[in-house]
Amino acid sequence: MKKALSILVVLSMVLGLSAFQCASTELTSAKLYIQQKNYDKAKEALEKEIAKNAASDEGFYLLGYLNGEQGDLQSMIKNFDKSLAISKKFEKNIDDYKKFQWQDSFNKGVGFFNKGTKMTDEDSSKVFFNKSVENFENCTIVEPDTVSSYQNMFYSMINAGRSESELEVPLLKIIELKSSPEAYVDLSKVYNNQALILMNSFHDTKNIDDSIKAAAIYSKEIKLLEGAQDLYPDDSKILAQLSNAYVDANKMDVAMKAFQKGVDKDPSNEIYRYNYGVLLLGADDFEGAVAQFQKAIDLKENYVSAYYNLGVTYLKWGAKLQEKAIEEDSGDMTYKEKFGMAVMPLERYLQDNPEDSKIWNFLGKIYANLGQTEKSKEAFEKADLFK
Repeated sequence: MKKALSILVVLSMVLGLSAFQCASTELTSAKLYIQQKNYDKAKEALEKEIAKNAASDEGFYLLGYLNGEQGDLQSMIKNFDKSLAISKKFEKNIDDYKKFQWQDSFNKGVGFFNKGTKMTDEDSSKVFFNKSVENFENCTIVEPDTVSSYQNMFYSMINAGRSESELEVPLLKIIELKSSPEAYVDLSKVYNNQALILMNSFHDTKNIDDSIKAAAIYSKEIKLLEGAQDLYPDDSKILAQLSNAYVDANKMDVAMKAFQKGVDKDPSNEIYRYNYGVLLLGADDFEGAVAQFQKAIDLKENYVSAYYNLGVTYLKWGAKLQEKAIEEDSGDMTYKEKFGMAVMPLERYLQDNPEDSKIWNFLGKIYANLGQTEKSKEAFEKADLFK
């Protein structure tokens, strides 16, 4: 997801140090030290001021400003909040300085991100992306309700290779602040990847705990997407994600209904047609699968995967009929018709995948069943050639 981010215009920020009547010695000293950028001395003076006067709104404001200049944004916010709890005298100064810090951190985050996209070395690239993450995290400290900070943090985290559990954090916040179908889809993908990692581990180690955890995450993904569908009933991406989540969770009946719903809602969506066809094929509903794959091809002429599955559907359908004819000794030759129907889509698939030995092998068997000896020989030769 390497993409360029945009920098915001940052206005220069200068602390207003106009004198207030009856300012304490500590405040006067702190202001002077800040002007001289002697921050250690300034902090010492401000701590003395606050110790003497717990209601020093200016003391907490200046200490917050000092924290910001030193990069301690957490302490900056705490001291600004303390100042505002005492009075609103410095509210505008605080708001202006927070905006300055947010924009400065945002632009640094963008700058590091864009540098990361230009690096060819992966390790060097990740260094910049991680710095980008840090700066967008600073943005969320200063302005915790700004969606763009979390969005850019998410992009940076992806490129930095952060864990799925880390990616979840900004997406949940985006959904909380500004519900959007894109955020739900992105979060569902994060959950799906978490579950997939656990399932791969289960297949390798046979640790049943991994399988149980994966099932729990699939359930969480489905719950998320069902809620998203209630909010965005017409969003095709949410429906596609939900349908796939049902499949991953082995809820095939529910998945079938979800894909049927998608086709009914958007009959011109070739992806819905294709995915529904895959499910029907898995359920041995050959007639239904053929209808969906053919419609997907009608909608997208060069849909190579649909040609492949259309051919496989006819092949499996023919094999079933052949097996039945042999068992019943019926002499029914209908299976040859289905084998014949498999030829065109499989040949079309091979135009884009000419070295697929498995499909050449299938075609060799089909040609043989159809009595096309020469074609069968050529197909088997190509199957051997591309093994």
